[in-house]
Amino acid sequence: MVNINGQLFEEKEASLSIANRGFAYGDAVFETIRVINGRIIFWEDHYFRLMASMRIMRMDIPATFSPEFLEAEILQIVRENDLFDTQARVKLNVSRQAGGFYTPQTNEIDYLITAEALPDAFYLLNEDFYEVELFKDHYVAKGLLSTLKTNNRAVNVLAGIYAIENDYHNCLLLNEQKNVVEALNGNIFLVVGNVIKTPPITDGCLKGITRGKILEIIKKLPDYTFEEASISPFELQKADEMFISNVVMGIQPVKKYRKKEYSSEVAKVLLGRLNTLARLS
Repeated sequence: MVNINGQLFEEKEASLSIANRGFAYGDAVFETIRVINGRIIFWEDHYFRLMASMRIMRMDIPATFSPEFLEAEILQIVRENDLFDTQARVKLNVSRQAGGFYTPQTNEIDYLITAEALPDAFYLLNEDFYEVELFKDHYVAKGLLSTLKTNNRAVNVLAGIYAIENDYHNCLLLNEQKNVVEALNGNIFLVVGNVIKTPPITDGCLKGITRGKILEIIKKLPDYTFEEASISPFELQKADEMFISNVVMGIQPVKKYRKKEYSSEVAKVLLGRLNTLARLS
């Protein structure tokens, strides 16, 4: 079952217009949300990021779009897909209503909510071999739009194809200043000694929900300091650890980048504390 503008449809019967602006122009924003046993994990953070993204994209926010309304819509689709008593990955997509070409005829919105099963209730550390490489064919543009979850993901798509063609598990994206911004599907962190470092939002990385939670955790760790600063490709081979974060997998340790191999001790500590935050959310 899927939810389109508050109406439920069987997936095989659901459809979007060919004039849908998310399809035609990438004129859409979305949230990927983790739901466990009928609880939306980090819901407040997701809600406020969605509202901020809609404002930046100059979309009209319906008066009905309260946290309570959208929470009920999300839990309804989870329940309708028999996922209420287990764990689910929910995608909430908001697109501007059809009309116009590059310039829209309206700023009113449509929304779509889907849900699918997740294998694990809480985050597990995947310590399988995981190799990454830089993607240098195209760059992420620094700026506010790059921090949003929009349908404009051409660089990620091409980098994903590059990773598959070259037998990598993931690729690291660069901005126009050749600094490392993020991975295909999440934010990136380096551990160098007792310093944990991640690129700043101003470098063009996604304002990730899990990224924000990890920053909260790091600032409370007595043995580590946090640095939010640009990361050059040269620094990757000097790090002791590298890991990727997103709301679905939590933390994914990187095992290898070129000739450099990494440990995952800090990732283990952070993942345990991230699970604690998820349980309390």
